[in-house]
Amino acid sequence: MNRIASFSVNHDLIVPGIYISRVDGDITTYDLRTRKPNTGDIMDNAAMHSMEHMFATFVRNSALGESIIYFGPMGCQTGFYLLVRNADDANVLTLIKDTLRQILAYDGPVFGASRLECGNYINLSLEKAKTEAARYLEYVKDWTQAQLAYPEEKA
Repeated sequence: MNRIASFSVNHDLIVPGIYISRVDGDITTYDLRTRKPNTGDIMDNAAMHSMEHMFATFVRNSALGESIIYFGPMGCQTGFYLLVRNADDANVLTLIKDTLRQILAYDGPVFGASRLECGNYINLSLEKAKTEAARYLEYVKDWTQAQLAYPEEKA
């Protein structure tokens, strides 16, 4: 079997940040890494689930909303994937940072927090989403396009 691209990245070198995971035609997959992998520091399910609901709703309702293909958590609980069609990296970086700030400023119910809208609606917390957004924003607030490549091993 072919090895998938995300298994070809040395996860011991990844630190919290924003990376381009892959480009497939007109779709760019961004790795929104909230944790350093393989350290035991992972998001709990409620934080991850709550961030998914909040972030996905805000980005799909942004100026780039028509270009958003997907936003969702990594199974390893160390980040999220954001897929964007016809992505302009500068605009996506701004969108990510602005979305985190929107989550922090939001005061209302978690989006999609009802039995009819979500398969595990009782596992949502605005407080946990805000804590996660604040933590991640601290890492990426000054992130630039020059930092979008995964770190590589030094020779």
